[in-house]
Amino acid sequence: MQRYRIYAVISSESNRTVTQTINMIHRDLVISCQKGERKAFRKVYDLYSKAMFNVCIRFMNDAEDAKDMLQEAFSYAFLRIHSYRFESSFGAWLKRIVINTCISEIRRRKADLQFFDDMNHFDDREEEPELEESKLSVEKIKEAMSVLPEGSRMIFNMYLLEGLDHGEIASFLGINEATSRSQYLRARKKIKDVIAFNELEFQA
Repeated sequence: MQRYRIYAVISSESNRTVTQTINMIHRDLVISCQKGERKAFRKVYDLYSKAMFNVCIRFMNDAEDAKDMLQEAFSYAFLRIHSYRFESSFGAWLKRIVINTCISEIRRRKADLQFFDDMNHFDDREEEPELEESKLSVEKIKEAMSVLPEGSRMIFNMYLLEGLDHGEIASFLGINEATSRSQYLRARKKIKDVIAFNELEFQA
């Protein structure tokens, strides 16, 4: 037992050291970008582009559109990189730009985002149990999301898949937190109903 505890402490310290080293490398790269070093821009793009592309495609639902948004977001981020003050992780700062870029494009195309109606009548005191990831695959959830109104789909995506809280979502979309929470609950219930219906059809 003592040996296990010692190993756990060493492992924890090792992981912390690795994380700190990675953060320092990323910090140095960002500083190099702020100095205008072209190779650093390429390295930053290589480090973050895959993760940010996944964010784009969850918003845009189309690979080509996602690529366009990725390039636009990186272009904006690199032009504004001097405004990054290391107050949060660079990845979080970049992700915010990516999300804003996608939302702006969706708004440009659709003018007004569509949400569930009568949302104020949804009683969150009777909310359904949380979606159980062990029982529902991400692919099933993504497929079911296609039936949601655009605004509700974005809220569901931002909360469940992007890990944002309702305060952050409200800030992104220009709505209040209660609306974000209500729309998420409506979307979650709808998705569970759609998945249950699809599974019944498959079994029939």
